[in-house]
Amino acid sequence: MKAVSAGLAATPFLRHSDLFSFPPPETPAQLSIITGPDPAAATKRAVEAIGGMSAFVSKGDVVLVKPNIGWDRTPEQAANTNPIVIATLVELAFGAGAKKVKVFDNTCNSARRCYTNSGIEEAARRAGADVSFVDERKFKKVNLGGEVLEEWPVYVDALEVDKIINVPIAKHHSLARITLSMKNFMGLIGGSRNILHQKIHTNVVDLAGFFKPSLTVLDAVRVLTANGPQGGNLADVRNLNTVAASRDQVAIDAFGATIFGLTPDDLPHVREAHARGLGVKDLAALAVVREHLS
Repeated sequence: MKAVSAGLAATPFLRHSDLFSFPPPETPAQLSIITGPDPAAATKRAVEAIGGMSAFVSKGDVVLVKPNIGWDRTPEQAANTNPIVIATLVELAFGAGAKKVKVFDNTCNSARRCYTNSGIEEAARRAGADVSFVDERKFKKVNLGGEVLEEWPVYVDALEVDKIINVPIAKHHSLARITLSMKNFMGLIGGSRNILHQKIHTNVVDLAGFFKPSLTVLDAVRVLTANGPQGGNLADVRNLNTVAASRDQVAIDAFGATIFGLTPDDLPHVREAHARGLGVKDLAALAVVREHLS
């Protein structure tokens, strides 16, 4: 694990200007990459640039805004999704006519401490979300239809929503190298995570193929560069003030790879998801909006 962490930490990150090296789109945007000092403004613009929340949420929908709340860490430590990004997406979903917006995650550390110290519980509740702890009695074995994951316990509340907005944070992971959107679905299932880690890349793609989010928003406001997924050392955190959005979860993870100085093909799960037809890994083939907000 130390070798993996050291290798990623030594990898050069994109220069700020490299985030905007894509040609201007000639078709409606498929991926937006927005930087700026205000996470709320960046999130709003990222969603607006790919059609606005009404393109993903309809009137009367019950929506799950799925963050990473796995760790007992503060927002500054970049182990969990930024609470401002989550609150902004909750507000946008209500603005598009959602009847209810739910926020929950199957945490690794104590749920109460994770929800509180991440800042997500308070921020999401203030925005009007129904924030709940995962109830161990509410897992149901479901046929995922995956290549490795067949029948597996899935959280019932995740099965009963109309739309899923997946909101991962971009960060280092000691086993998967980095964790982005597809791996974030582990927070919607039960069972043994140790078993899932044995064939982690294929398992992650199986989950992505099952849940199929309507919208994926990548939080790269603060990025954890080493000692993930839990982190804890502020020296491992880099402020990029970036939010990316797409209906294509493969494109989001492909872009996420570039944040860490990697190519999409460096991540086995991105290659496999592309091969299975879950999305596009070739960023040059996408219409991309890239903006910097002052």
